[in-house]
Amino acid sequence: MLNLMNLPYEWRVGWRYTRAGRGVRRNGFISFISGVSVLGITLGVAALIIVLSVMNGFQKEVRDRMLSVIAHIELYDARGGALDDWRALAAKARQNPQVIGVAPFVPAQALIARGEDMRGAVVRGIVPSEEAAVTPLAERLLPTLQRLTPGGWGVVIGVELARSLGVGEGDPITLVAPSGQVTPAGVVPRLKQMTVVGIFEAGHYEYDSGMVLMHAEDAARLFRTGGPTAVQLKLRDAQAARTVANELSESLGADVIVRDWTRTNRNWFDAVQVEKRMMFIILTLIVAVAAFNLVSTLVMTVTDKRADIAILRTLGATPASIMGIFMVQGALSGILGTLGGLGLGLLVACNVGTIVPFIEHLLGVHFLPGSIYLISKMPSDPQSADIVPIALISLVLSFAATLYPSWRASRVQPAEALRYE
Repeated sequence: MLNLMNLPYEWRVGWRYTRAGRGVRRNGFISFISGVSVLGITLGVAALIIVLSVMNGFQKEVRDRMLSVIAHIELYDARGGALDDWRALAAKARQNPQVIGVAPFVPAQALIARGEDMRGAVVRGIVPSEEAAVTPLAERLLPTLQRLTPGGWGVVIGVELARSLGVGEGDPITLVAPSGQVTPAGVVPRLKQMTVVGIFEAGHYEYDSGMVLMHAEDAARLFRTGGPTAVQLKLRDAQAARTVANELSESLGADVIVRDWTRTNRNWFDAVQVEKRMMFIILTLIVAVAAFNLVSTLVMTVTDKRADIAILRTLGATPASIMGIFMVQGALSGILGTLGGLGLGLLVACNVGTIVPFIEHLLGVHFLPGSIYLISKMPSDPQSADIVPIALISLVLSFAATLYPSWRASRVQPAEALRYE
């Protein structure tokens, strides 16, 4: 247990002033203001931790679901069209130790029609056995994807797309290719009736509502590419995608275009980072306001303790000691507020998955519509890289707020303070 008698007297007096006034009429208002300041710092720090944790969780959740559908790196022929020999290109890419899986595919865009309903979709022509080595979604859906056979003209579509078109397994749909066929009567769009052989759910609204999987040979025939037009790669570490992409660009030469998932989805991730920085700045201002409430608290305390300051000065206390007493008082309030905010923030951030559904059920609302936010559940991912700076900023602002009132206390003259006592 901490023995206050072993501490310098500035600490002991500062601690005494921090605790003083509870239940005493004269100092009750000052103690109330001090408590409000501590509470403000606590709520500000907690809000910062909770909001940044939720944004981290949102980013991680979307990234993980995105990478369950798309490959880490994609290779394209710089001239466009089909690759001359995708297996040779894949073999060269495998020479990089980070590459652990390769698969060919045919990317395209088309319209999906069912009766009068029509939706735009991203079509991926895949080889099911090869695709399972690249994306977790294909590995999980391998029994379903094996229903895609060359010449079978079957498709596997996202659950939201199936719901919007009102189709299920075994139902026919019409796929409309973007480039038409030139005839004497003009350009006629190419239509092909397909059969829905499976429905997938990636958990990412963009893919669930707008992705169609079909066999690569059928896709090459329908879109007239002549074969696979790209190769996708899986890496040991998805976070190393940009570095590996740069290495592959050098080793494969200028005839191959290399795109990694960080560049393909760059706008989305950049937007999240900008939002995170702005939220950090805005919520830090809340902490700053709460911290600088300590200024008014300490100024009133100094005014109230002028006689005590004068007595301490006559007993030999130096201006620096007086300044230290009130800095200790303000700093202790900042430390208590920061620690309270860390505890409250981490408690809520680690239990968001339980708290938010309870509030949604209680109020009868849904905070995250999947069509807007891509995911439907509130995630949370507290990270020390955010929490440590939050705590440090809160402490620094609290300490800064004590400087002026403490300096003002050190300037009190004993004769002036005791004149009317």
